[in-house]
Amino acid sequence: MEQQQKPKKKKIRSYPILVISAFYALIFCVMLGYISVYAYNNRQVLMNNSYNTRQQILLNQNLRGSILSRNGDVLAYSETDANGKDARVYPYGKEFAHVVGYSTNGKAGIEALANYYLINTSIDLPDKVALDTQGSKYPGDMCITTLDVNLQEVAYNALSARKGAIVVTNPKTGEVLAMVSKPDFDPNTIQSDWESLLADKSPDAKLLNRATQGMYPPGSTFKIITTLAYLKQHPKDYTNYKFSCNGRFQAEGESIQCFHGEVHGSVDLTKSFAESCNSSFANIGVSLDRKVFSETINQLLFNQELPIDILYAKSSAKVDQSTSVGDVMQLSIGQGATSVSPMHMNMITCAIANEGVLMKPYLVDSIKSVDGKTVKNYEPDSYKRLMTALEADTIKGMMKEVVESGTASKLKGLSYTAAGKTGSAEFTNTTTDSHAWFTGFAPADDPEICVTIIVENAGSGGSFAVPIAKRIFDAYFGVE
Repeated sequence: MEQQQKPKKKKIRSYPILVISAFYALIFCVMLGYISVYAYNNRQVLMNNSYNTRQQILLNQNLRGSILSRNGDVLAYSETDANGKDARVYPYGKEFAHVVGYSTNGKAGIEALANYYLINTSIDLPDKVALDTQGSKYPGDMCITTLDVNLQEVAYNALSARKGAIVVTNPKTGEVLAMVSKPDFDPNTIQSDWESLLADKSPDAKLLNRATQGMYPPGSTFKIITTLAYLKQHPKDYTNYKFSCNGRFQAEGESIQCFHGEVHGSVDLTKSFAESCNSSFANIGVSLDRKVFSETINQLLFNQELPIDILYAKSSAKVDQSTSVGDVMQLSIGQGATSVSPMHMNMITCAIANEGVLMKPYLVDSIKSVDGKTVKNYEPDSYKRLMTALEADTIKGMMKEVVESGTASKLKGLSYTAAGKTGSAEFTNTTTDSHAWFTGFAPADDPEICVTIIVENAGSGGSFAVPIAKRIFDAYFGVE
């Protein structure tokens, strides 16, 4: 009799299910890891988000930390009144209004930049226990800035009642030593003044930091860029450039005249630069290869993001094959649709002073706990090379000549040497309305300080901006 066969058990085909499950588990782990890394690397951005309630939780626990100058002067601190309400105090009032900023009705300036650290604390656990026993808040970490109180006060007072902006930096490190913008506001009363500041429809725009957000026609300071483009196109024969200025240049029915119709006569490239000859630079502009001109403009960070950490506006300058001759002539002397911020112009000047390399501008030197521990240090950081060392040295020589024989002669014959470029930027259809520019550095051969100034509706840079630069240079070098 045949043995009865037992029915075979069906195999459960679970292998594909396991593979799919493992795949989705891997994706989940990768996403979780990415979110964790992103949250850690962007913890300051996430903390500063206005929707993040963690900020208020920390402020209920910690007293917002102080902001100090490079020499330890207190620029901002918090105090608690008898009712237990915290208030922010700015000892220097309007002098540091835009650069230090405010922490009420939103945040601006260094108050925004260092917010993550100011609302956190790094004091030791025993100190926390002692403060808990007293019913006191923990002190937030301190922000040590790169700002110099003496230079800030000199710049602030030198600008006086004029509208405009001043930026002072160290070209070798990128440290911002001073930053002034006028009209200004009092950060001590920002909360009570807020509605009136927002309702103000005048051109004052007091909350606007003109140093980084102000967009101005660069005027003759843009001749630095035009000169660089010419050097790139004529690296070996730029010294052969000659032009005869009769006070006006014409091409294809368009014309440019020199400031106040001045006649400069026979000029080479250096003299054209030193005397700021519009006619010569319009001639240079129309002779330039459009591609070379455009590449130079973009290389100097126009139409691009800038390497700074506070709010700013992008500068604008464009040229291509479709640009009209008239527009090229205007661009060559920094007029027309061209616009730049004082901070951006300062960066370009710093690169020239630093052998063509731009150091990333920064405002915060370090973060420390109130008991002296270093939480974070910020070091000088090279951003990129904007021009070759030879090109920078050539333009530096021309900027020295601006002081020696050109439009910045008020800086000549001092105990220190200076170099720079002036500008008179017309902002209406008339030639009588112009902003006064100066951008330059000192000492000329081994620069330690770079200064960029714009004074709105003041006239010529040589007459109005250069004397302000002299006051700042004098203060830096200790000249009485």
